[in-house]
Amino acid sequence: MTDTSIRLERATEQDVPLILEMITALAVYEKMVDEVVATEAGLREALFGARPGAEVVIAYAGATPAGFALFFHNFSTFLGRRGLYLEDLFVKPEWRGHGIGKRLLVELARIATERGCGRFEWSVLDWNEPAIGFYKRLGAKPMDAWTIFRVTGEALDRLSESKA
Repeated sequence: MTDTSIRLERATEQDVPLILEMITALAVYEKMVDEVVATEAGLREALFGARPGAEVVIAYAGATPAGFALFFHNFSTFLGRRGLYLEDLFVKPEWRGHGIGKRLLVELARIATERGCGRFEWSVLDWNEPAIGFYKRLGAKPMDAWTIFRVTGEALDRLSESKA
């Protein structure tokens, strides 16, 4: 399959089952499938409800869904501008090496520049050397001085109920 037969489309509400399928496949690849609690109803509301929190681009190889990118806006106080954050990028194993991941990243970079974003960023698991190498070849720089912190589940509940 050549690069020209790849097409990208913005996801619609009808794509929610496919999006959940790809999220699950990504979780399997990342050895985190036990953490997936997303549902079609939840994704439908989060992506296409009254206040959408993210957007999705789906890559097709011919008529076959081959990958996706889920992204949203964040904000840089130092730049005084919003940015674009790539939450997840996934290409099905049988379609890797066909330029789909690069096409998705190029599309998101285009969206970021069209929307006046000051940066485009994402996180990658430390062990995912193929992805790290790929991102570096595209000109992405690791933010080695930064550590991601996360509060979730019961810890989030406890924090929200704490007295300030």
